[in-house]
Amino acid sequence: MHGPHHVAQRFTSTGFPLKEESFTISPEGDSKATSGMAAPFWLRSNVPESSALGAVGDDVGPSPCGFGLDCLSQAEVARVTIRSVEISNRTSNSNSMWGGRFAEGPAAVMREINASIPFDKRLWAQDIRASKAHVAMLAAQAIVSSDDAKAISDGLDQIAQEYEANGVPVDLALEDIHMATEARLAELIGPTAGRLHTARSRNDQVATDFRIWVRDAMDAVEAGLIGLQRALLARAEENADAVMPGFTHLQSAQPVTLGHHLMAWFEMIRRDRGRFVDARARMNECPLGAAALAGTGFPIDRHATAKALGFDKPTDNSLDSVSDRDFAIDYLMAASQCALHLSRMSEEIVIWASQPFGFVALPDQWSTGSSIMPQKRNPDAVELVRGHAGRITGCLNALMMTMKGLPLAYSKDMQDDKPPVFEAHDLLALSIAAMTGMVESVTFRTDRMRALAKSGFATATDLADWLVREAGLPFREAHHVTGRAVKRAEELGLTLAAVPLSDLQAIHPGIDDRVFSVLTVDASVASRVSHGGTAPAQVRARIAEAKKVLR
Repeated sequence: MHGPHHVAQRFTSTGFPLKEESFTISPEGDSKATSGMAAPFWLRSNVPESSALGAVGDDVGPSPCGFGLDCLSQAEVARVTIRSVEISNRTSNSNSMWGGRFAEGPAAVMREINASIPFDKRLWAQDIRASKAHVAMLAAQAIVSSDDAKAISDGLDQIAQEYEANGVPVDLALEDIHMATEARLAELIGPTAGRLHTARSRNDQVATDFRIWVRDAMDAVEAGLIGLQRALLARAEENADAVMPGFTHLQSAQPVTLGHHLMAWFEMIRRDRGRFVDARARMNECPLGAAALAGTGFPIDRHATAKALGFDKPTDNSLDSVSDRDFAIDYLMAASQCALHLSRMSEEIVIWASQPFGFVALPDQWSTGSSIMPQKRNPDAVELVRGHAGRITGCLNALMMTMKGLPLAYSKDMQDDKPPVFEAHDLLALSIAAMTGMVESVTFRTDRMRALAKSGFATATDLADWLVREAGLPFREAHHVTGRAVKRAEELGLTLAAVPLSDLQAIHPGIDDRVFSVLTVDASVASRVSHGGTAPAQVRARIAEAKKVLR
């Protein structure tokens, strides 16, 4: 993998990658490699091939740019002209699944724009699962024979094995994963395969497949977030007593403990998990059986298929069933908020790793060096997590703009619902894994944190509180007295705890030597005993409660 600083070496003056290949798929299903042609973005991914949700493992060729989902290359006019001629010269018979009305078949460019198989092949496992549940229900309802249902189900099992082993073949003439699977089923068992599509439409089929995929994605994200929470709990428990500066406006404010700060991160992730759990509960209704938009006249049992697929119930309105993508937007909203939290955490690690702060030492496995400055240790992992937040929120905006003006029920615009969800999920999963690794392995320099906690007059509020409790001053007056004490400490170049008692008494006669017991950073954090406060006892109590919840 080349880093961005190597990109310039990989491009010609026209902007095309040197000696890179992408795949052009002809309507007949064969593929040919074309040097330097940029593939559609959905064919490119930086996600490992072992993605739990079937992101990859399919033979789609290398990224045109050699890295990432976004390509920096720009097509020159001559190359675009060649590409247009190449597409126009393609020929194909009518897609047999459309029926005789389209005798001449779609134009080559139409085939190209219409096909979703390059990206919706990620749904293959969910598509086969839903098809098996559907045909089992058809047999139970005596809509198809048990022999035909068994042949279809066995054929689907074989196709699943093929996809698992070799990936999903990409044939633009078959448009999408549904037609690709049904075409392969017909090759295996003959005309009986056509019975599978009884009492359903691709509209309810894709709505069902996509819901299952998003539900699986939510479960995967929650599992990742639990792992991050466990890492945060472990590091918070290690550092429940470690004093560090607490900040407002990035200015030293009051002493807190590192354990308390890490538990603040834990609370962010707890809310993120809650959003995914809420969204999952809301979307767990099955649209299968809604057919194209009006339901079906066959005596199907939608409750049976819903149960078989792990849904709570079937959806209640067929129009809404096929046009609803709220579940995808809910996922992206939760993902965006989670990414924002990960970005804020990343920003703090970036700041803490800088030399002026020096709060953390970055582990080798989560940082990089510089090609010119040998002393550098850059927090690239968390910087990329921070950057991914923008891309994830961009995916949310993309889908919201796609859906905002669509009438009921299904429109082809909705084919573009999947790429932003796939991209956001891949980025979020990668970000969670990177943040978990960083939290587990980063070295906290608690000595440096303590030293800076003592600077900046961070115990000034403790002096004001003491004046209220012991000298009986109204808080506003105590605030003014403390301000004068801080000014005197600045003049003397001392911390508040080191200002002579005589100087303090000159500011206010009610101050006595008992005040020094509250002016150390340890005394300050120990005094914050309110529920949720930074006192080590409170931090440990919150950690104990969190451990019980995560068991």
